[in-house]
Amino acid sequence: MRVGFIGFGEVAQTLASRLRSRGVEVVTSLEGRSPSTIERARTVGVTETSEEDVYSCPVVISAVTPGVALGAARRAGRHVRGIYVDINNISPETVRMASSLIEKGGFVDAAIMGSVRRKGADIRIIASGRDAEEFMKLNRYGLNIEVRGREPGDASAIKMLRSSYTKGVSALLWETLTAAHRLGLEEDVLEMLEYTEGNDFRESAISRLKSSCIHARRRYEEMKEVQDMLAEVIDPVMPTCIIRIFDKLKDVKVSADARLQGCA
Repeated sequence: MRVGFIGFGEVAQTLASRLRSRGVEVVTSLEGRSPSTIERARTVGVTETSEEDVYSCPVVISAVTPGVALGAARRAGRHVRGIYVDINNISPETVRMASSLIEKGGFVDAAIMGSVRRKGADIRIIASGRDAEEFMKLNRYGLNIEVRGREPGDASAIKMLRSSYTKGVSALLWETLTAAHRLGLEEDVLEMLEYTEGNDFRESAISRLKSSCIHARRRYEEMKEVQDMLAEVIDPVMPTCIIRIFDKLKDVKVSADARLQGCA
């Protein structure tokens, strides 16, 4: 089995490492890439090759930043003969645009559900599109892929709807505990929430708030994408409020080991 990666960030490194450990030949092009990307790829042991050779693989996984996802699909479009897997964090509409650019190969919309930093290569990947079953064959080599939805854009829509929920909970938690902190009732509110929500609530809440502080700028941008997607099917109310919270948090400085009070 041979798998090619377009882009080689944290997601690609994590998945490539697992595939390599199961005997898959993993290739990528490092032409013009940053020193950190080159080091990351060489650490995993991927084969350095040309962009054209990457496109010739039976499975080509695009794992780039959202802003260049369409450009990556456009460059690959005439060359891919196998399946092109778009695993980027982009909107369903952008996924459908990318799909239209793959002229002769198959196309799979894939979405990572959670953090690869926390879950590693065992992270759940959902996939949609007519070639999703073919992509799921990589489960034989240690990945955790599920087919969800029939059309390109379905997997990304599921991820965005999940994102709407999780970021909404984070924003509400921030506002609730900030008010409790300023009233001097933070500990009491946390204890009552532990009582109703479960013993692991406090640890989960602190982790969620730290993450909200640290990644506020990216989540602010992601929520704007979510808002646009929701506006296609409903008249959304909540995204505006959630965006306002993350906009406030963009300038909050907090380290990963900060205490909850440091965020509030």
